[in-house]
Amino acid sequence: MTEPNSSTQIRWGILATGGIAHAFTDDLVKNGHTVQAVGSRTPGAAAAFADEFGIPTAHASYEALVADPQVDVVYVATPHPFHEANARLALNAGKHVLIEKPFALNAQQARAIVDLATGRNLLVMEAMWTRFLPHMVRIREILAAGTIGEVHTLIADHCQSLPADPGHRLNALELGGGALLDLGIYPLSFASSLFGVPESILATATFKPTGADAHVATLFRYPGGAIASTVSVSDSVGPNTAVIIGSLGRIEIDAVWYSPTTFRVYSATGDLLETFVTGELTGRGMYCEAQEIERLIRAGSVSSVVMPPEESVTIMQGLDAVRAQIGLRYPGE
Repeated sequence: MTEPNSSTQIRWGILATGGIAHAFTDDLVKNGHTVQAVGSRTPGAAAAFADEFGIPTAHASYEALVADPQVDVVYVATPHPFHEANARLALNAGKHVLIEKPFALNAQQARAIVDLATGRNLLVMEAMWTRFLPHMVRIREILAAGTIGEVHTLIADHCQSLPADPGHRLNALELGGGALLDLGIYPLSFASSLFGVPESILATATFKPTGADAHVATLFRYPGGAIASTVSVSDSVGPNTAVIIGSLGRIEIDAVWYSPTTFRVYSATGDLLETFVTGELTGRGMYCEAQEIERLIRAGSVSSVVMPPEESVTIMQGLDAVRAQIGLRYPGE
């Protein structure tokens, strides 16, 4: 595939037509990105999706989508257990890939995806959209400036009241359902961005009748003594806030911390140093990760500094360790 230059439109292909695909595509269209094609295993679903968003081409299979010469990058929006196979399909067709979080079902799959992308010199990135939002960009600037000193603690939760239907994807083990991979990925990815790879992990959980995890609490310790404490819940709404604590102060991120929001910076003595308010965005803010993908493709880069593929592998290793502690295995593992 010929790499686009700085003036070339990057053309997106959407693989699958579920809820997250709708949300991402809506953001792309509202913000002027080019969505060239959509693919589904059901021809009618692809046609309806294309009609809804004004997409030129609807493919009746994922294979046809990734083979489309008018597509430069594929967004994989299928359930977790299918991420590896779908990413492989796109990468082997010569397409760059953005994979909906979590990156894969486990670290072994994540490693295989990254190795294939590296071998083919293609871009692959996990769609952790939170990292690219304006408030997170500003937080990274504040931390880099040393405003709150040496960061040593993160406290964050992600608690939602999700559908209770036992047959719903979120409650089905065969589809990777449960609080950890759908919700816990957010605070644990945040901790990874702050502290890197943990040296020890403690985790506990409670489960639904389907075997899917309903409540997961984790305590990650990092080299140098930093600690991240997280709670993820799939059947109740929580505060959904986060606090970063450093030797010289703290950052308090309001609800919903992983979406466009506000935060305040305090000194160690409690003085307010800064208040950040995210300006009005067009859409949910998911287009921010698309901007990163397009920038990287135009630059000829295959790895984002903000969300590098190797970090997605280490995050999955942490999730695997949590699952080992709480006794959670998915069918086929």
